[in-house]
Amino acid sequence: MTAPFLAGLGLGLSLIIAIGAQNLFVLRQGLRREHVALVASICIVSDAALIAIGVSGVGVILDAVPWLVDGVRWMGAAFLVGYGLLAARRVWRPTGEGLDISATDRTADSTGTSTTTTRARTRSVVLTVLALTWLNPHVYLDTVFLLGSIASTYADQRGVFAAGAVLGSVVWFSALAYGARFLGRWLARPRVWRVLDGVFAAIMILLGVSLVLPH
Repeated sequence: MTAPFLAGLGLGLSLIIAIGAQNLFVLRQGLRREHVALVASICIVSDAALIAIGVSGVGVILDAVPWLVDGVRWMGAAFLVGYGLLAARRVWRPTGEGLDISATDRTADSTGTSTTTTRARTRSVVLTVLALTWLNPHVYLDTVFLLGSIASTYADQRGVFAAGAVLGSVVWFSALAYGARFLGRWLARPRVWRVLDGVFAAIMILLGVSLVLPH
């Protein structure tokens, strides 16, 4: 039982530890200390659901309808490019929101941010992380197809393999989201955030374009 679990953990971590749109967003939220637990939880639950789908054998069915994956690929590309352009806009026209974390928190406390604004911001964060997760075709390739096909080789111990892969997601997203705050003192200046947004924009746009380019 230990071997399948460790195999799932190792493979899950190796697939998820890479520069990608989802990881960048989790990192950014962690640096801003905004909805950190919510974002990490959504990523973990989504990964667990996708891994369960792959292990259940649904990946074989999806493999028979490639047009579905193509549809997700184009939607994901459009979203990534759009999100990248928004990040690029923040580079040239910074608003100051979420740059100086401590100052932002003090301002929110002193002015009494409205409940409506807070809910709208939370909804925006939730929709963004869901889109970055579920509109990314690489997520399906890694979790549903690859992990699912490898899990099938463990026969009755597929569930153990899947549990290891899910633990990998829990460890990675928790470390990424909560570990980012230790960099806060170095990343609290607006100029640094403009550079980070520039990097985010470039990577997001490149990822989006790469999804629709012929491989």
